[in-house]
Amino acid sequence: MYTPEYYKNTDLAQIKQFIKANSFGILLTTKTNKITGTHIPLELEIDPNGNEVIYGHVAKANMQWQQFDDSEEVLLIFNGPHAYVSSSIYTKEDVPTWNYIAVHVYGTIKIIDKTELTYALDKLVNKYEAGYKNPVSINNLSKNTMRQINGIVGFKITITNLQATYKLSQTRCEQDQKNIIASLNKQCPFDQKIADEMTNT
Repeated sequence: MYTPEYYKNTDLAQIKQFIKANSFGILLTTKTNKITGTHIPLELEIDPNGNEVIYGHVAKANMQWQQFDDSEEVLLIFNGPHAYVSSSIYTKEDVPTWNYIAVHVYGTIKIIDKTELTYALDKLVNKYEAGYKNPVSINNLSKNTMRQINGIVGFKITITNLQATYKLSQTRCEQDQKNIIASLNKQCPFDQKIADEMTNT
């Protein structure tokens, strides 16, 4: 990913927290010069052996899983908040731009067995059910319902490289940054998230 030095984030703890908070990502694989992408939850977790991995699954009907090859590198893309920035609020004339946060994760992929897939699904469901009044647990689902696990292919990715771009107007003067934050806070909630990131960076 092209990232100028002043937009590069190398804080691993912050990047990993971003992945956990923005875990609906894109899995890209390549096989015989064909690129395939799928939009899916991709969860940063600890596997049963204590290794930090990214878990995911695709429908068995999705032929992408047939491209999985542990000798080939895959790419995961995680997008965060983004916002158009009007140059009308700058102190000096310049062009408009776009502020955003994005993380690229490279790694090797491996199909997991049913036991580890169940482990990964349990982590996934517990994470997203936590805010519900009567949370669902896969441990309480009937055997008939859990048969649906046969219709998916689970995988885990061992991370080999993380790249993070936090483009938050770092090259603008202090007054421009204040103007941008004030302007974005008047826009939609998505723009306000970028304003929050700028304020806290």
